[in-house]
Amino acid sequence: MSAMRRVTVLLGGASAEREVSLSSGGEVIKALRAAGHEVTPLDPGQDVMALVSGLREQRPDVVFNALHGRFGEDGAIQGVLEWMGLPYTHSGIRASATAMDKAASRALFIAAGLPMANGKTVTIAELAEADPLPAPYVVKPLDEGSSVGVSIVREGSNRRAEIANAWRYGPLALVESYIAGREITVGVLDDGENEPQALTVTDILPNVATGHDFYDYDAKYGDGGSRHVLPAVIHPDIFRRACEIAIAAHKVLGCAGASRSDFRYDDTGCGPDEPGRLALLEVNTQPGMTPTSLLPEQAAFCGISYEELCDRLVREAERRAERSRR
Repeated sequence: MSAMRRVTVLLGGASAEREVSLSSGGEVIKALRAAGHEVTPLDPGQDVMALVSGLREQRPDVVFNALHGRFGEDGAIQGVLEWMGLPYTHSGIRASATAMDKAASRALFIAAGLPMANGKTVTIAELAEADPLPAPYVVKPLDEGSSVGVSIVREGSNRRAEIANAWRYGPLALVESYIAGREITVGVLDDGENEPQALTVTDILPNVATGHDFYDYDAKYGDGGSRHVLPAVIHPDIFRRACEIAIAAHKVLGCAGASRSDFRYDDTGCGPDEPGRLALLEVNTQPGMTPTSLLPEQAAFCGISYEELCDRLVREAERRAERSRR
């Protein structure tokens, strides 16, 4: 473990993922204290000046960013921390802002040749008027995480108008063709000194019996909402390719510390020797750190304890800040 540091853990916030952040942050606080650090929590809420005052009072050596969603992982909080000259965990302003904007990151991934589902950005008025793609298709907010606001419009469904009428995530939405099969995910760790490393591939199985037909918010964080199989029992070519794409996406965005890439994997109708189709969904620059979260689970599978994972992120943040000062 590293030498003791004063660490402020940012948690809570004002996004739709506040409760998830509180859970993540609470676990991080316990782990960093167990690692020997002096840890103080700070909930920024919606008051930037209160956040700045709190950080000036606490005078941390490193800030552990355990925020999720808007303001936490969209580059905004990163901008405040950069302005204050404080080392912080996870990705910087550009990577955070680009990853959070699904349209921007999608364009970047396509330009890099990474496999994506067919899709486009539409106005909510266009969605209300007609199907923007042949059903089934997925409707997503451009800048929310944890599957907040995600819906699937299936053939014969009348949900399109209902989704448009209830929409509260801005004037635009991303629509993508629905890819049958399953959802898999790959965590990436980046110590800033060596090549980023993919941890493993997790097969995520939503619990259909409890009403989850895809990996939605409740399936992610509710008890019994999903089952995680790691390493995923999938075609070896797909396993290897998913790890390669996760590392490539991490690099394309310029991520730091840790990221997690989510995929759809269509192996429906495939024989035992057929690999199937893989499509990148998105990259999460602030992977959840709750007791049911995927990144810590993958790290543990690779022999990295939760406590060590949190400590590694703190050390990487310090090294990154030191390199930027040279």
